[in-house]
Amino acid sequence: MQFTLTTTSGLERRIEVQIPHTRVAGEVERRLRDLTKTANIRGFRKGKVPLPVIKQQFGEQVHGDTVNELIRQGYSDAVTKEKLRPASGPRIEPIQMEPGNDLKFAAVFEVLPEVEVKPVDELAVERPTFEVSEADIDAMLESMRRQRITYSPVERAAQNGDRVVVDFLGRLDGTPFAGGEGKDTPFVMGQGRAIPEFEAALIGMKAGESKTAPVTFPENYGAKDLAGKATEFDLTVKAVEEEVLPEVDEKFAESFGIGEGGVAKLREEVRKSMEREAGEAVRTRVRNQVFESLQRDNPIELPRALVDEQVQQLQIDLMQRTGRTDASQIPPREPFEEPARRRVALGLLIGEIVRREQIKIDREKVFARLEEIVGAYPNPDEVRQAYLQSPDALRQVETLVLEDQVVEWVLGRARVTDRPSSFTELTGFNKQA
Repeated sequence: MQFTLTTTSGLERRIEVQIPHTRVAGEVERRLRDLTKTANIRGFRKGKVPLPVIKQQFGEQVHGDTVNELIRQGYSDAVTKEKLRPASGPRIEPIQMEPGNDLKFAAVFEVLPEVEVKPVDELAVERPTFEVSEADIDAMLESMRRQRITYSPVERAAQNGDRVVVDFLGRLDGTPFAGGEGKDTPFVMGQGRAIPEFEAALIGMKAGESKTAPVTFPENYGAKDLAGKATEFDLTVKAVEEEVLPEVDEKFAESFGIGEGGVAKLREEVRKSMEREAGEAVRTRVRNQVFESLQRDNPIELPRALVDEQVQQLQIDLMQRTGRTDASQIPPREPFEEPARRRVALGLLIGEIVRREQIKIDREKVFARLEEIVGAYPNPDEVRQAYLQSPDALRQVETLVLEDQVVEWVLGRARVTDRPSSFTELTGFNKQA
């Protein structure tokens, strides 16, 4: 076998391979003779089929299969001899494939770039520290109370925070429009789930009262035939109900799965959950700082094939999350281009650090991380079993742990400054509430 290697551009390589016709013919002949022993052809006993019959029946197929196998072998041998590291599979360009001639083809592919990671001694990382306070737990319990809100009828006028049950009929230029009518429809005032002018018209009304109110739809309203239009609504309030928050007592604790220990046990579990959340926030912030610094300080030329593969994976992930199944609904690639490039670059940098520093996955850390993951679910035993039975899911945990170990390696050499932070700063909890 003969081959020539050329650099076409950047990371792209082209290998032209020539395999003697004698080798091709010999391999075809060997395979055909093997078929005389195994082929089932009507009119002949198994193992007694004449070679000319085999050639007539299977010659073309065997030649094609042989060529494909020799191309695979030829490409692999050339890559090995040149000590190349392909980033993806090759694009095969036939040059000469006809029987009786030397087999000639070209393989075009990208190679992985040479990656050199600069010393990380001067890399600066700010690491948040935190402590979940009793006040933080109180605030979380208040949020949990609001998850259990009930409503009780009142005689007074509606105000923000109340739930109002309404009959309504909307008209555009005096004519009712589609979607503009409702019966016994509940609205919670102040949550912004209704058009502002519609909600404002309900404030101050009591059960049994009716009125007609002007309502202008926002310019960015989803229904284009109503966007920016001035309408009027006939409103009849059927009920006004004020919110009732549950007491934080044993019954409340039971509603969150606390069978024994009451409020004290609930506070303990809330603390653990908050510490997990804050701990994950710290880990994410530190990881992001480390990874962003590594990418900033170590620019890499990226194989187009790897970027394209990552873009496609991000597109598929979004389709799965949004429940899309039709291939025609695949989102455009532009928004995913830069995230894909960051992922590929980071993967190459992490891989180089792992290789150079001979970092091995710590199995104990894998199972500890798995326990953190399943601990966030109400049915941790079932989730743990699902992870352990899925090689792909477990591999994702291993990847996270390996990345954590790389971060630990960097932190052991970088300039790390601890900065006290609150639970709110780390998680944005109060803003969410």
